[in-house]
Amino acid sequence: MELTATYLNTILTDKLYGRFLFPEASRLVLPAFIYLFCRIFEVIVHNPYGILCLYSHKMWQEIAKYGRKLVEHGLVESNFGNISVRAGDRMLITRTGAALDEITENNVVEIDIQGTSSLDIIASSEAVVHREIYRQTSALAIIHAHSTYAVVESLLAGPDERIVPEDSEGQYFLGDIPIVRGGIGSRELAGNLVNALSRHRGAIVYSHGTFAIGRTLGEAYIVTTQLEHSCKVKYLYELAAAKMKEK
Repeated sequence: MELTATYLNTILTDKLYGRFLFPEASRLVLPAFIYLFCRIFEVIVHNPYGILCLYSHKMWQEIAKYGRKLVEHGLVESNFGNISVRAGDRMLITRTGAALDEITENNVVEIDIQGTSSLDIIASSEAVVHREIYRQTSALAIIHAHSTYAVVESLLAGPDERIVPEDSEGQYFLGDIPIVRGGIGSRELAGNLVNALSRHRGAIVYSHGTFAIGRTLGEAYIVTTQLEHSCKVKYLYELAAAKMKEK
């Protein structure tokens, strides 16, 4: 970085200022201004890249943290589900078949968002879906879980339907929960989820599980837990109501 500022400072001061603009003027003021300009250029161009690299290096630990929480709270079986975060025009996503409660740096893959990557083959089978969500929504983090009650409620409601939460928290934080169709890792699923997640923070894939988005993995995790909680309350409430009618 220091070399960049020094090089630009030398070129601008000597060539531009010294030879063309003011060859006889004082060399005290403008060179200082040029050096300041070079340092600002350095911050704008280089520092965000360094920060981005540091962010990418550390985020696998955040992915591991929420992978463990998902398994511990029964929101996914260890070798199912996937997690990703966006880092500029790239994303970090769990590898295919990775056990979410045993994530290491080697279980996370960095791939492009704008186009396909040679590493897609080892990334999660849902990488196509994650990529399209990042491309067409404001999401910065995505969690896909196979929550039991969410899957059951989607089967009861049917594809292309919606689930209306019975609990007040679900009504307030989620509103109606869309159910979308599409095969695992398919373009159809990606398009349907983009449409749903453009208007909602979470959706359920028919017979498959939940997709939740957020600005952070923490937000996406909260949405995931709320989706499952609302589906559980709805299932138990309707079951109890049906038994009461039988009496």
